[in-house]
Amino acid sequence: MMKDLAKQHGIIALSSNYTLYGDMSNRVATILREYSPETEVYLIDESFLRLNGLQGLWESSTAMGQHIRLRILQWTGLPVCVGVASSKTLAKLANHVAKKWPEFNSVCDFNAIPEPELDKLFASIDVGEVWGVGGRIGMRLREMGIENVKALRDAPTTLLRAHFGVVMERTGNELCGISCLDMEDVISPKKQIVSSRSFGQLVLTIDELNEAAASYMTRAAEKLRRQHSVCAAIHVAVRTNPFRSQDKQYNNGVVVPLPEPTDDTRTLINAALFGLEHIYRPGYWYKKVGVMLLELSNAGQTQGTLFDPPGEEAKRSAKLMKTMDLLNRVLGTNSLSIASCGMQKRWSMRAEKKSPKYTTRWDETPLALAK
Repeated sequence: MMKDLAKQHGIIALSSNYTLYGDMSNRVATILREYSPETEVYLIDESFLRLNGLQGLWESSTAMGQHIRLRILQWTGLPVCVGVASSKTLAKLANHVAKKWPEFNSVCDFNAIPEPELDKLFASIDVGEVWGVGGRIGMRLREMGIENVKALRDAPTTLLRAHFGVVMERTGNELCGISCLDMEDVISPKKQIVSSRSFGQLVLTIDELNEAAASYMTRAAEKLRRQHSVCAAIHVAVRTNPFRSQDKQYNNGVVVPLPEPTDDTRTLINAALFGLEHIYRPGYWYKKVGVMLLELSNAGQTQGTLFDPPGEEAKRSAKLMKTMDLLNRVLGTNSLSIASCGMQKRWSMRAEKKSPKYTTRWDETPLALAK
């Protein structure tokens, strides 16, 4: 609908390229670890660094932040902002200020700002910009007269706990510079793993739904093994497109328990297809299918079964999964897959305008010609 307008104004729209994003994120994290041994990769585009004892190596924390920013820009081409403060919540807020206030030149150190100026700055920032304050909590805070960051910081923590619980009390302490959130040097294993995407085109048949569910379960199983976990149950769900009012609407899901915890892609796919068979209804145009791994536990601490103890079959399964993961890691995703994942995959998410995988594929590497 907007293609002609976008073309008129020179707007470029690109499809998602998760391989490129993940690789660039890893490169940025590698650079950050050169500045601090204690680095927590919080999101694909966000990290925390502990600076204890490191500031003395630089003229100031702002100078260190500028060095980080310029090195990342030079080595990856990615613009970043840096926020420095005495707690995680304040650091995220400082990053927001660095991004939105041009006078800070993309680096904001709350510790270097005099208290009166900091109060004035906090009073100008809406309370909804604080990490952990969502839309509903923000609305309740404003009803209580707490409309900006300064008001939230100055609010009694007992009041915050009474109305919002211990999490908001912790947020109040963090805004006062009292660090309550520890650094996570090692990412904790996920309690649930979800794999779900909308289709590139609507799907009518059970066969195409099965292919999509098998493909998504394959990705979920790889993540499961990567964190050395097994799952004891799976959830599979389908839905139509709620925005197509002319179509009949349907959505449903089912939990399928497993006989014993596993990380075997074949077993997990069979469970997903079993669940899908029970919730599929013919005559609907489906927009999405999703799978979720539930009841995750450590792979080395699973409870055995009485009548079918693990033996040679379990060893063969572990060896096969290890081989599949190795081949796909070396040769590329989906180089080796379960047959039920299909070949043509007409239902796949459209990615007609995907940017090249500049950093992970030789045939998509940009070339520079000198004349």
